[in-house]
Amino acid sequence: MPARNDITCDELKRFGLILQQPKAGYRFTLDPLLLCDFSGAQGQQTIADLGTGSGVMALVLARMATQAHITAFEHDAAAARLAQENTRLNGLADRVTVLHEDIMQVRRHLPVSSCDLVVSNPPYRQLGRGRLNQHPGRLTGRHEVTAGLADFLAAAKYLVKPEGRICLVYHPDRLPDLLVEAERQKLAVLRLRMVHGTPSAAAKVFLVELAKARGRGGLQVLAPLIVRDEVHTYSGEVGRILFGDGKSA
Repeated sequence: MPARNDITCDELKRFGLILQQPKAGYRFTLDPLLLCDFSGAQGQQTIADLGTGSGVMALVLARMATQAHITAFEHDAAAARLAQENTRLNGLADRVTVLHEDIMQVRRHLPVSSCDLVVSNPPYRQLGRGRLNQHPGRLTGRHEVTAGLADFLAAAKYLVKPEGRICLVYHPDRLPDLLVEAERQKLAVLRLRMVHGTPSAAAKVFLVELAKARGRGGLQVLAPLIVRDEVHTYSGEVGRILFGDGKSA
């Protein structure tokens, strides 16, 4: 593939992946990698990724769950094309399908209750709150431009099997909104884990697992996940997530 001045190629060595990303657009952070680990994907046969961006979660999940098929939705045309290129670049086009489609249109592509696992890293900020980034990719990656939290949860509920799971990474400011909306849509919150940059820092995001509410148990609040220690070395757990052997950097 010819080099492009507007694209970088980044390596995820643990998973044997090369990921093309826009230099100026929305670039993935640690959050989707933490979410993939939190999801515990292993034997799932059918997985959906709502808002895949350049495809990082879909590709990592394909490496984690080696028999699974992943359908990834992305409404931004440029990001969807890049995600499709990344599936081919990494030899995963037979198991990862990237659709240029808004998540509110999932019913057009997959049957109801067809997924064992649904994952998403939705935009955290509501329109009108926070400074708007003028780059279209970064704007839609961070702000609810085309779909809000209720839409992501509704799409996930439609897709997930009664015994399946929904896993999200989201901003702590929006935790009350998520709990209220989950109750409204009759989704049970099963696991919750706060993620802190350092032991003394406030939580930066949280990881949450939900499911269709019927017959589910209560909420399990897990120990916090610390990204780095006070001297900014990756914690052992994050080192395992990133490098597979507990190394830190």
